[in-house]
Amino acid sequence: MTYIALIFSVLIGVVIVYGFKPSNKSVQLLLAFSGAYLLSITILHLFPEIYIGDNENIGLFIILGLLLQLILDFFSKGAEHGHMHIQDDIAFPWSLFLSLGIHAFMEGIPLAHNHHHEHLLWAIVIHKIPIAIILATFFVKSKIKKIHAVLFLLLFSLMSPMGSLAGENISFLIDYKKEITAIIIGIFLHISTIILFETSKDHKFNLLKFIAILVGMVVAYIA
Repeated sequence: MTYIALIFSVLIGVVIVYGFKPSNKSVQLLLAFSGAYLLSITILHLFPEIYIGDNENIGLFIILGLLLQLILDFFSKGAEHGHMHIQDDIAFPWSLFLSLGIHAFMEGIPLAHNHHHEHLLWAIVIHKIPIAIILATFFVKSKIKKIHAVLFLLLFSLMSPMGSLAGENISFLIDYKKEITAIIIGIFLHISTIILFETSKDHKFNLLKFIAILVGMVVAYIA
């Protein structure tokens, strides 16, 4: 069920791009909702879990996650939090694909043996839909053939399931699951806070975005 949900989250994003051609505004609202949901799940469920027990250095791994996402952002140009710099007929976005692939693989790892598996799973699923939309949009605008774009998107859809599978079977990842979860928390904090708190271009209060954020937080709390 976990693997199916992760794969379908990407496929839903692909269908939205190829079937409905969503506007940038609608993608931004979906990102705002997903960012609020992701941040709320992180604070409500993941933070308490990693701070249970005696591990005074766990905060260092959260910082490491923040730094790691900064590096990934350099290659993805901020696509994880909605920055789309898309031009027609662009070359294949290898750096974007590899960066998002690494990100997707890593966020799948803590799904294994996690006490809040269901909450974390839905947070990742909701987060991956707008990311898949962004990646698919890049492919639509690129020179790559449609069949190749579909194959790469299918590969991307497998990254989080492969991360979860690795987290279940690789002893290193099992032994240090709390530290790895802390790294993922740092990644989630970086992405979600940028989505939520960066200002709009005109520096005006965006009511629709605020509502999307509020709904995301409420849904995360009552789920």
